[in-house]
Amino acid sequence: MKYRPERLVIEKEVAESPLVKRILATSPGIPVDWVDRVQEDTVSENGTVLEIVRFRGRFVKPCPGTRSYNCCGYQILNFGIQCNLGCTYCILQAYFPNSNLRLFANTNEMMQELEEHLLNSPKPVHRIGTGEFTDSLLLDPWTSMSEVLVPFFARQSKAVLELKTKTTNVDLLESLEHGGHTIVAWSLNPPQVIAEEESGAAPLEARLEAAQRCQEWGYRVAFHFDPLLAYPGWQQGYQEVVDRLFSAVDPGGIAWISLGTLRFMPSLKAVIQQRYPNTSILDEEFIPGLDGKLRYFRDLRVEMYAYLNELLLGIHKDLCVYLCMESDDVWRQAFGFTPAERGGLSAMLDRRALS
Repeated sequence: MKYRPERLVIEKEVAESPLVKRILATSPGIPVDWVDRVQEDTVSENGTVLEIVRFRGRFVKPCPGTRSYNCCGYQILNFGIQCNLGCTYCILQAYFPNSNLRLFANTNEMMQELEEHLLNSPKPVHRIGTGEFTDSLLLDPWTSMSEVLVPFFARQSKAVLELKTKTTNVDLLESLEHGGHTIVAWSLNPPQVIAEEESGAAPLEARLEAAQRCQEWGYRVAFHFDPLLAYPGWQQGYQEVVDRLFSAVDPGGIAWISLGTLRFMPSLKAVIQQRYPNTSILDEEFIPGLDGKLRYFRDLRVEMYAYLNELLLGIHKDLCVYLCMESDDVWRQAFGFTPAERGGLSAMLDRRALS
């Protein structure tokens, strides 16, 4: 199902933006409100409104990790915020109380900043993603953002782009020259979890079919089992996902697979309870982590990671499987090694990025 906004709110300052012109051309019949400035306290309309504004901050930022856990060294390219796929656990509900989707129309400034960042940074490899504060491909049928980003990264010798999504909006990727520098990634969960906790996202089979198509077009793919949810029968549920995954895609074309259990800021708990009173994701016991987020107890996290890792490596021993924001102790208990023993997590993924 493709998202279609019910109303556009556009700042007059960006009226001549190519992004605005593209959205207006692909959204005939949708009402448009032209405003001088979209205010931060605008009324939230449950994701039905798409705001298009001029962004005045930094487009390229490091992933907001913490020194207490192993961070992958990911970098964020911020072209918009919010998502309306309705995932009960989504941390964006705490980051952005307003549910209106928002796009940044000054894409020329974004691309200039990105180019300067890559030119001036001493980092040997850049792994950059657009899926931290929104779904990378949710609005791609209207924005055609992939037609800007994918060819740009194809020209970069030391950078890769990761597009993270729970949608099937990959059609525009087919005809693009990607040069092996774009990785298309999906978050995965069992069908039961998708139906109950990711109501607006694509079904599992549809995501895997989209991944299969991307592999046929020469893209590498990636998968994120994040968040892993400890529900009754989770072992069988995730076994089913792994079986379906490797019946659909070639494991040799997978860049990496991440694992991360449910974790969230304490402030998100009340939001989830209010918006999704029937969800069961809060039924498990949680404990504050070193980053202040509530997490499953360590023994449960280790059990889930070890189980998934064994399943995945049992299919293909050369897969790159890593943990998102976990300590050395958890790594050793679940995987039998720490990232430092293999040069660090960032270096592990850098090697896969351009291999």
